[in-house]
Amino acid sequence: MIVSQKVVAEAEIICQQNIPMLDVKYHICVAQEHNVKVEVSPKSSSPSLPIFGQAVSCSEIIKDSILEAPAMNLVPNVRSGSYAEMGPRVSMDDEHICIDDLGAQLGFVFKCPIPSAFYAVFDGHGGPDAAAFVKRNAMRLFFEDADMLQSYDADAFFLQKLEDSHRRAFLRADLALADEQTVSSSCGTTALTALVLGRHLLVANAGDCRAVLCRRGVAVEMSNDHRPSYLPEQRRVEELGGFIDDGYLNGYLSVTRALGDWDLKFPLGAASPLTAEPDVRLVTLTEDDEFLIIGCDGIWDVMSSQVAVSLVRRGLRRHDDPQQCARELVKEALRLNTSDNLTVIVVYLSPIESIVESCPPQRRRFKTCSLSEEARNRLKSLIEGN
Repeated sequence: MIVSQKVVAEAEIICQQNIPMLDVKYHICVAQEHNVKVEVSPKSSSPSLPIFGQAVSCSEIIKDSILEAPAMNLVPNVRSGSYAEMGPRVSMDDEHICIDDLGAQLGFVFKCPIPSAFYAVFDGHGGPDAAAFVKRNAMRLFFEDADMLQSYDADAFFLQKLEDSHRRAFLRADLALADEQTVSSSCGTTALTALVLGRHLLVANAGDCRAVLCRRGVAVEMSNDHRPSYLPEQRRVEELGGFIDDGYLNGYLSVTRALGDWDLKFPLGAASPLTAEPDVRLVTLTEDDEFLIIGCDGIWDVMSSQVAVSLVRRGLRRHDDPQQCARELVKEALRLNTSDNLTVIVVYLSPIESIVESCPPQRRRFKTCSLSEEARNRLKSLIEGN
């Protein structure tokens, strides 16, 4: 990710392959070649960390989350599949987590049955160590405030707490990397997490991984790519004393937000051009929301969000297998000559019937014509004459 490479042009070609599933263990889908499981740690006793920088207002998020009437009775039917390949790189620096039943993973018993799931992708740079460390410690780092999840409610106060909790979690993970002796200060990772809780979906992102929601066939991007070419990020970097050189932050890094990389950050407590603070987006799921795609930039470098959604949608209609859809996305990106590692997660949200019904097969349409008054009268007289 930090090597200077030209982004391959987007292509609108869909490939269809029938490929067997990988084994999934303990509800956590990981690439078999890594064989690393997520460690569940007890709640940390350390105090909550302050939020650096200005907090993003969530008034619009809350409005969107609690006022969408069609979703009030929706209970997402969550299941997922993932796939990862090293691609043309000499090492695999991506990591990912799939937990379809977060309550069971954390040992929770909710008062009433609600879906709870957690997904994450980490795209390492400067080596694989930062991404691997964050994955190994994900439960401790991202769920220090886990007890609040058991009090799930759709009111504005709870949703604000949920958003703040995940923002703090990214900063907590960043500080943990600063203290970790086994991870070099020149090593870092982007991070994107997706939490499904009840009828809500929360996506937090720092870096250029991307989450895309399929809403009745239309791609809805749930995150922004934090690259130097993204104008809001460019302005933020320059306001904090950084610079963009040939598309790279300070002439070195191809992303403007990441965990780790402490040799590029200001001392603790100071706002830095390179930051770990995530963008957070919270939405209420409706029956129109069919599935979520989460992928590292090796996918998005060669494929638009809409092309990826169309490919997965066709796959779900054909075989109803999110694992196979994830593998098909990776194989398509390889066919389009991606130059990076590849990791993708497909999270199924709606019954397959709704996807089929909203994507009816194309039918031949015949041109219609109308008869003149005179022709109708002649036809009527012929019929009555018989």
